[in-house]
Parts: sequence; structure tokens; C-alpha cells
Amino acid sequence: MKKSAFIVIFLFCWTSLFAQTHTRVFNENIRTLRVARDVLTLEEQEPLQISFDEMSHDVRMYSYTVQSLEFRGERLEVNHSLLSSEYLQGFTTADITNYEHSINTSREYTHYWFEFPNEDMRLTKSGNYRLTIYEDGNPDNKVAEVDFCVVEPMVKIGAKVRANTDIEFNGRYQQVDVEVNISEALRVNSDEWKVVVTQNNRLDNAVVLTKPTYIEPKRLRYINNKDLIFEGGNEYHHFDAFSCFYAGVGIDRVYHEMGDYHALLFPTEIARGEYSHEFDSNGRYVVNAERTSDVDTEAEYMWVYWMLPVEKPWFDGALYVGGELFGNEMSMRNRMQYDNERKCYWLTALVKQGGYDYQYWFVPKESRVKSQESRVKTTTQRVDGSYWQTENEYAIYVYWRPFGARYDRLVGVSVVKP
Repeated sequence: MKKSAFIVIFLFCWTSLFAQTHTRVFNENIRTLRVARDVLTLEEQEPLQISFDEMSHDVRMYSYTVQSLEFRGERLEVNHSLLSSEYLQGFTTADITNYEHSINTSREYTHYWFEFPNEDMRLTKSGNYRLTIYEDGNPDNKVAEVDFCVVEPMVKIGAKVRANTDIEFNGRYQQVDVEVNISEALRVNSDEWKVVVTQNNRLDNAVVLTKPTYIEPKRLRYINNKDLIFEGGNEYHHFDAFSCFYAGVGIDRVYHEMGDYHALLFPTEIARGEYSHEFDSNGRYVVNAERTSDVDTEAEYMWVYWMLPVEKPWFDGALYVGGELFGNEMSMRNRMQYDNERKCYWLTALVKQGGYDYQYWFVPKESRVKSQESRVKTTTQRVDGSYWQTENEYAIYVYWRPFGARYDRLVGVSVVKP
């Protein structure tokens, strides 16, 4: 399959399920790890299209393996109670053999791509999985991970988002209500069911529910649940770095210096006043570049500069640039630093040409201290504000683990907007 088709598929996914696919990169030379398609159906298993760049023209040997995940509390971890032969049909590992070098770019890179599942590896159970990419045949030398899910539709999910919450009415928050309608073939033992709700595919504020509000014959209801009250946040900021010759949307200036392209974004103003509607893609991005026949190998890498003017630094927490660009995670890669001379927060990142959404996420110091996990809840209110009108996407995942079972079956996925 030609790699450029990834863009078409990815754009299609913008209008379909935005589901529980998460990426993590452990090697600084690995960039632009993308997954086209989000949810696999157990019966059909149309493949994920996975690609990434390695920042050199050296040919490296990459392989991958897949592991089943299970919930331990609110965390997804490797399920060691299942043998790979119980959920994987075929080989347990495979090599990544498709690659092409970049062409006429300021920075050299090699583009790798592959599909999963494929003729050599297929999944036999629904649930959550982790695909680990590693180098030189050594599983301990991992360079990236992709978490994804496989669904076997067995329930019907009803959900709605409203602005009337226990906290306030038509203010900063959104309440999600969920109903799970269970078929006659399944049991309605509430201890066997788990519902996960995510907002814009974020991990920091994802909610895992183990107890419904109401239990009815063949229906579980999660209504007026305080855990399902989310900050509305604000629409994402956006920049379009499709050109190396002039500034696109959200970009103040583009120039070439010291062998690299640079894109300075317009300084962001702290949001004040009322909600203002903007079209966004809820944190996603797409690689795109003008005057190219294949963006995967001809798009340039650019240094992108974010700047947020603030008179004094905030000592009560840390500020991050959030979005799929940074895997919806918080690390030193996307943590902003404060410049006392220019009186602003700033961040610089090496980014492939394309269109990107992003938000400013503030992590209060007490939130990080109290958290017993690496996941901490952020807020958008410090910079972008929070409004009930914001058009977020909420994904609902329903898991069933019958008594005695050794894995969580994903039996329903649905996406709802306000």
C-alpha cells in the first residue's frame, strides 16, 4: 500500500471514531509516530496504518510485538495472565521492512511504515493492546509504543452531554450521562462491567467507572455522576505549517537559518471574556506540505516556537502544550519554560510540516503531589478558559469481564458530542 494513502485515511478518521489510540516515543530520533484508524473490530480487523520517521538516512532494524492489556485500578497494564497464543494468531513478532529515505529535505530522515493486523499476525480477542516497536531484535531496546483497542460489539450505548451539572448551570463544565443496554445473552452483574470515558482522547482526565448509578433489567445507567463532570475547556489553537516559503494560519513568520526551517507562531493571549467558536479537530494533526508528491518523504521538519506572554511566572504549577502532537501526555518535551527577560512562557519543538491543534494545559502543584500515578489532571482555565459550549468529543468504552475470565472484553464503543 502506498504510504501517501495514510493522509486520506487519517482525514477520514477525523469524521469517524476518535478512539483510544495512544502513542509514546522513547527515542529522540523517532518523530511523527502516526496511527491511521482508531478502532479495530474483532470480526473485520481492518488494519492500523502505523508510520514514523527516524532522523537519519541510516537503515535500522526495527521489529514489533503485541501484548494484551488489562485494567489494574484506573491504569492499563500488560496482562501477564494470558499467553500470547491465547490472543494472537500467527507469529508473536515481526520486522518492519518498509522504509524510504527523505528526498531533498534540509534534515535527513527515513520514513518507516507497516500494517497491523496482517497475514502473519491476527488478534483473536477483543480488548486493549500495546504494540511495542524495538530496535536490533532486542525487546528491551524499545523506541515507541502504540496502545489501541479491538471491539466486539455486544451492547448498545446511549450517551449525551449537557451543561446542567451539579457544579453550575451553563458555566465552565459539561456533564456526560451514559446508558448501556445489554443483550439477553449477557449477564447484568454490575461487578463485571466497567465504563471508561475520555475527552478528546486525553489521558489526564479519563474516567474509569466500576459502579453504575442505577441497575435495571438489561440496562446500566451512569446518570448525574460527579466523576463524569468535565471541564468544557476551549476550542484548540491551530497552526498550519504546510509551506516553507510563507506563513500559514497561526504562524507569524517562516525563515531558513543554520540549515533548518523555523516557524514562529503568533504569541497567544490569555483568554478573557466569552466563548468564541472556532473550528478545530479536537487535538489531532495531519502531515501536509505544498509542492510535494509524497509528504511522507518530502515534507520538511521545522523548529516551531510557542510563546505565551505572562508578566510573572506561575509558581503554583507547570504549563504544557497539549495535543496529539505530543501524544496527549506531559513530559519535558512539551513543558514550557519561563523567560524572565522577555516575560513569557516558551517552547520549541521539531515538527514535521502539517496542520496541528494544541491547547495550553496547566498542572497545579498540588495535583502532581497528590497523584499516586504518573497521570495527573490538568486544567485549561489558567490560559484558554473553560466554557460549556466547547465542542469536545467524548468516547465511551464498555468492558465486560465475566466471573472467572482473565481479560477485559471490549463490547462497545461510542462517541458523542455536546
